[in-house]
Amino acid sequence: MFSAEMLSEEIIQTAAKDQATDIHFYPFNTTTNIYFRINGKRVLYRQISITKYELLLTYYKFTSGMDIGEIRKPQNGTLPFQIHSQNFSLRLSTLPVNQLESLAIRILPEKLHLSLEQLFLFKNQLAKIKTWMKYRSGLILLSGPTGSGKTTTLYALLEEALKEESYQTITLEDPIEKNIQDILQVQVNEKAGITYQTGLKAALRHDPDIIMVGEIRDQRTAKFAFEASLTGHLVLSTIHAKNTRGTIYRLLEMGLTKVELEQTLIGISSIQLLPLQTDSRRAAVLELLDGHLLNQVIKGEQVNLNHYKHSFDYIRKKALRYGFISETTYEKYQTTN
Repeated sequence: MFSAEMLSEEIIQTAAKDQATDIHFYPFNTTTNIYFRINGKRVLYRQISITKYELLLTYYKFTSGMDIGEIRKPQNGTLPFQIHSQNFSLRLSTLPVNQLESLAIRILPEKLHLSLEQLFLFKNQLAKIKTWMKYRSGLILLSGPTGSGKTTTLYALLEEALKEESYQTITLEDPIEKNIQDILQVQVNEKAGITYQTGLKAALRHDPDIIMVGEIRDQRTAKFAFEASLTGHLVLSTIHAKNTRGTIYRLLEMGLTKVELEQTLIGISSIQLLPLQTDSRRAAVLELLDGHLLNQVIKGEQVNLNHYKHSFDYIRKKALRYGFISETTYEKYQTTN
């Protein structure tokens, strides 16, 4: 007899063993393809019947707190999962497609601890970004595509700062991806009225030294984050943008002024994960922008960043020269940048 729970266990355990970050379910008329995302690449895992998928989807929606009767609107849910005493948090998302629903699952290991040294390919970039954490007020932004490690980097930066000194630190996250000791973590819950804006207002009353805003998504969140940094707080956040220059363009599109950016921005770090040819993992390279060069870009001056030693172009060439990445990888990222 078919068991949706047993099939779920099999899929998730295999995905975790293969170090997949995501599971994608693609439903068709009679079958459903299941894909894993491993090291940034989507790999076909297996195919199941549409009947089994519908039962599996109902199981996931019920156990993760979604409305099983709602099929016309996108929904989100979370689900804890354990494999050999290791805890995972599964972030589930449905999307109505062609009278069916697709499902995506993000796999978040709760106890995965990567040091800053393990995250970055070049240690001098780590040293530079650490200097930003010495500021007591202002805004540090991390940008990059989904899954590039922005939040993981923010967690590592916060943990590193707390090792050196005791700070009243508050995070606003949707969802909380990792529980950290000595940090007040607030789960953003729009249905319960806890938005980034209301959470940020409440956080400011708790005398924080450092505030982490999970993501700047809209103009209101951006305004609050910038105002908090202007009132004597160090604010860290993420934003979706292609590179450092693109991050500034996005903030200007959100209605922030050039003066506000000049007054608050400490630095912008854009992240790319490059597949290494030396082993099977990916490592982060950063495009870093701060100081006078940052203000030049904010003002709209014609600045060629390609020869700057912390630009993506320069760093990828360095990674190629040192043999960390292949020529194929270098060319691929040059054309997509």
